[in-house]
Amino acid sequence: MTSRYTFWLWLAAIIQLIAAVTHALSFLQKPEPTNETERQLLDLATTYRPEMGPVFHPTAADLFVGLSACFTLLYLLGGLTNIYLLRQRIPPEVLKGFTRIQTFLFGSSFLIMLTFTFLPPIMLSGLVFIALCFAYATNHIHLVKLKN
Repeated sequence: MTSRYTFWLWLAAIIQLIAAVTHALSFLQKPEPTNETERQLLDLATTYRPEMGPVFHPTAADLFVGLSACFTLLYLLGGLTNIYLLRQRIPPEVLKGFTRIQTFLFGSSFLIMLTFTFLPPIMLSGLVFIALCFAYATNHIHLVKLKN
């Protein structure tokens, strides 16, 4: 029988994978400017290479792609790790510590998304954070019941 904490951890894993795939799909589309200002901005973002030290001259678009790839990989790693640990039937005590780490990490990610991005990544990272909070809380309750 599946416990409540494993349900929430499975849900977090599924949302993490959805976030990773959804974000990866953004690499397939090329931004198209809709006016002259956007055209200038996009042109500067993709062609201007400021001096940022020896042998390091990225465009703003290069930096954006790097950060976007990290978001995708972070959520892919979180989802796949959750699935792996759940399928291995790791003891609840170990899952509690791992869930605590993920709750902190993906909660921090949610705050960053909330501050610097737009609605889709905010919603997905928020859902992951909420599912991890419920997984941690229900795991804690489960462990307290086991001790009594």
